Amino acid sequence: MSSLPPTTESAPPPAGRSLDDRMTARAEAVLARHSQKRGLARILPFLGPAVIASIAYMDPGNFATNIQGGAQFGYALLWVILAANLMAMLIQNLSAKLGIATGKNLPETIRERWPRPVVWLYWVQAEIVAMATDLAEFLGAAVAIQLLTGLPLIWGASITAALTFWLLTIQRRGFRPLELVIGGFVAIIGVAYLTQFVLARPALAELGRGFIPSFQGVDSVYLAVGIIGATVMPHVIYLHSALTQGRVPTRNDDEKVRLSRLNRIDVIVSMGLAGLINMSMLAVAAATFYGKGVENAGDLETAYRTLTPLLGPAAATAFAIALLASGLSSSAVGTMAGQVIMQGFVNFSIPLWLRRTITMLPAFIVIILGLNPTDVLVLSQVILSFGVPFALIPLLLFTARRDVMGVLTSRPLVTGLGWVFASIIIGLNVYLLWGAFTG
Repeated sequence: MSSLPPTTESAPPPAGRSLDDRMTARAEAVLARHSQKRGLARILPFLGPAVIASIAYMDPGNFATNIQGGAQFGYALLWVILAANLMAMLIQNLSAKLGIATGKNLPETIRERWPRPVVWLYWVQAEIVAMATDLAEFLGAAVAIQLLTGLPLIWGASITAALTFWLLTIQRRGFRPLELVIGGFVAIIGVAYLTQFVLARPALAELGRGFIPSFQGVDSVYLAVGIIGATVMPHVIYLHSALTQGRVPTRNDDEKVRLSRLNRIDVIVSMGLAGLINMSMLAVAAATFYGKGVENAGDLETAYRTLTPLLGPAAATAFAIALLASGLSSSAVGTMAGQVIMQGFVNFSIPLWLRRTITMLPAFIVIILGLNPTDVLVLSQVILSFGVPFALIPLLLFTARRDVMGVLTSRPLVTGLGWVFASIIIGLNVYLLWGAFTG
């Protein structure tokens, strides 16, 4: 590696330095043990990549499964969300660590180390999965705009397109502005669901019992499979490794180890917040819909319309705002992931605006054909299931290899736990696919 000059914080930053430059300088000072900052100020420069990745765990697909789970089975499946979130923490941490250790993202690593025919197969399936994911996220935002404004869905989609184009322009300003904007969307989702949680007043005793593993019949098992199976998103596994590659330069192995530990905080905090929001979704649905005879509560529009008479217009508005923030931010992140997939696997890229244009066309086709957005969203989750093993298996293989990871090679216990989680997730996704095709 090239030698970088020592970084200190004694001198004020030169005028005109970008936010990225200032954050990088502060991060380098912490890694070099030159920083005098403590607490949150010390770890703040390292927070961000997992915030962007966490959006995939709060996308419109999660809204549908969590609301359906609460409406049908009350608080009984809260433990499933907790288990899924713990799995996500380990997997996303491994992806981020790969980017730190190698300076390459997962698609690039696959391209460099695996046969060309396999790489092309990976690229094709990853592109299909990324587009299916983006379809659900784009439709979620369009539905939210329709619910908030009463405009036809086609106009909601048009507004969504304009807003996501704007979001993608922020990426040109550097990684930090985009992380802050995405973090703002996460905060909006969190505040919206905190509002709904307060208005719904869940029964705390029953809520606590929801963390005791149990099922309520075969249907609850299948829905639990859906919650776990749709939690780990293939596109965000690819993306997370790209978000950490080269974000903070390291000069030696000690700094890599230090950076990996600080990055772990980013993963735990961001994924922990995503887990709390998902649990709130299910708890609010349980308190509001369970036992009330509400049919098709997992349908986004039905959930919104039903919230008004049950909890009042404030809860319904908070729901739509959270859905809008989720759809917009996850759609932009999905487009970024698609760019990483293309560049990594085939070493080719197209302008983000062109990719955004291409990937939003299926959503407009769905709307023009008059298909039910929630049904299409569920179908997209089935397509997504195909991509899970393609991302998980190479991630676990590479992070266990010392010739790839060096000092950040995963310990056997971590790798073993990763394979257990991967086996569970892949098995559940196979079960989901079997159920989808056999009814």
